[in-house]
Amino acid sequence: MTTTAARAQAPVPAAVDTELSRAATDQILRRLGVVIGVGAMIVMTLELPAVLIQPANRSVWPEVHLVGAYLLFAPLAIVSARGAVTAIRRVAGAAAICYLVATVTTPLVYSVVTIGSFASWPYRGLVLGVMAGGLAWSGQVAVAFAAVLAVATSASNAAVVPDSSAWAMFGDVTRALGVAALFLWCVVYARTAAERVDREAVRQRSRAATVAATAAREREGARFAALIHDAVLSTLLEASREQQPSQVLRKQAARTLEQLEQARSAPELDHLDAAAAVDFVRAAVREVDPELPVQASRRGADLCLPLEAAQVLGAALSEAVRNSVRHADVAGRQVRREVAVTIATGGIRVVLTDDGAGFDPARVPADRMGIAGSILGRMRTLAGGAAFVESAPGAGTVVTLVWGSHG
Repeated sequence: MTTTAARAQAPVPAAVDTELSRAATDQILRRLGVVIGVGAMIVMTLELPAVLIQPANRSVWPEVHLVGAYLLFAPLAIVSARGAVTAIRRVAGAAAICYLVATVTTPLVYSVVTIGSFASWPYRGLVLGVMAGGLAWSGQVAVAFAAVLAVATSASNAAVVPDSSAWAMFGDVTRALGVAALFLWCVVYARTAAERVDREAVRQRSRAATVAATAAREREGARFAALIHDAVLSTLLEASREQQPSQVLRKQAARTLEQLEQARSAPELDHLDAAAAVDFVRAAVREVDPELPVQASRRGADLCLPLEAAQVLGAALSEAVRNSVRHADVAGRQVRREVAVTIATGGIRVVLTDDGAGFDPARVPADRMGIAGSILGRMRTLAGGAAFVESAPGAGTVVTLVWGSHG
């Protein structure tokens, strides 16, 4: 059976679901990748003058060494900005390894750093390698890599900086570990927070889907309860009153079976324009009273009435007409009834008026399906729908059904 509840629980495609479940994580990966990649390019540009003026090992190797260390940070920025998310971590891991290799080979390129700084550039740019590792790997692997890189940069720095000592190297290692821990914590915390946001978003979507499915089942149950009252019970009641076969009763029974079949098959959502909506209202009235006139007027633009809304409105109107035919008659005179349909921009209003016996709405029990469920309840559960019943003993009854596309 295809029902509203079933449609509400229709699964989200796997690709879309995966994309939604990683929205925050993917966004933070992209932003961190761009920041780290662009930052590395800026640092390389700033370090290049100091590399060029070193008198030791005068050759192209210092420049190649510098460019090799930062070679993959530019692709990291590009991939993070425009490439696939799955490639960001791979490129970040490769960039981190390149930086570690450049750090280890620093003593092979420089015999000593004599001009421009008290420390070699791999030591100064340590945080870039650490952040790339934090972007590429899980927390434990990133921590281990950061510790190795901090010690390696401190050792290579001690090997090329003049007048280095064991105590100075101990200070370098301590500072490097502290700086590495700080920046690695920032990256890991950002990733963890994004993953937490994604998990919570998935839980919220799951809760929302459950609530929507429950509400859909409740609406479906109310729709079937009203249909049973309006059609099935009404047909059975008329059958119990008839003493001999009746053509009218046979038609009503056939229409009831048709309505049950339509409710079971739940047609796909469609829309009615103004003319079709008026025809739909007339058909709903004719089901109960073929002689009841329906007057229609139109104001403003055309109507776009969802079929589901039309079905609810038509069912509520049929029940209102049925109640009027059953209960509004006054002994000694004929009761006048009329239905007026007004089409306005984005909405429709249907008013059923009779000058019959009337009643006191306040004295109608809340559990009576005729008014509370089949008319007021139906329209209340319809998005953008509303219903009003005005009546008094001896003053007739006015039932107003309203639907608007903007609620």
